[in-house]
Amino acid sequence: MASDSSAATRDEVVSFDSEELILVNENDDEVGHLDKSSCHDGDGVLHRAFSLFIFNARGELMLQQRSGEKRLWPLYWSNSCCSHPRRGEAMEQAIHRRLQQELGVDAELKYLYKFQYSAQYEDLGSERELCWVYAGRTDAQPGINPNEIEDWRFVSAAALEAELKTSPERFTPWFKMEWKRITKEFASVVERL
Repeated sequence: MASDSSAATRDEVVSFDSEELILVNENDDEVGHLDKSSCHDGDGVLHRAFSLFIFNARGELMLQQRSGEKRLWPLYWSNSCCSHPRRGEAMEQAIHRRLQQELGVDAELKYLYKFQYSAQYEDLGSERELCWVYAGRTDAQPGINPNEIEDWRFVSAAALEAELKTSPERFTPWFKMEWKRITKEFASVVERL
């Protein structure tokens, strides 16, 4: 879909290996800071993150295919937007900043839950995150940042479920965990967006 999108014009670099992320303990208490690259080395260091699920008026979810330049899970399909708050940045600031930087839109975002997970990507590093999950809705045309996103599309829940059954290897591990929980525990919240 991105190839025919006139909104795909922004190419700002918005993510840096040197940006300082917020280290947390298992209770999500801030315990320090570390550059993004080091947070993802080896088995990873637990840090704060977020995942955004953006729906349109038809109830379809916007999926993004991660840039081929990503160190971890390049070209995998994932949720609408995901990233990290930076050192000194409140979560509310971070989620709206990144939504603008990656998708060129804003939306009212509803907090759903947070969870901790770890996932190893080949021998290139790991995600080890305490991730806050939000959902929102917008009917604005996205302006995709090609430094972050290779491609994007809207998909119905039924079509997504079918894809996850036939080709689960095409999706990021955190997205699969989050989608499963959203559909089981937060379907009514998403319907009311």
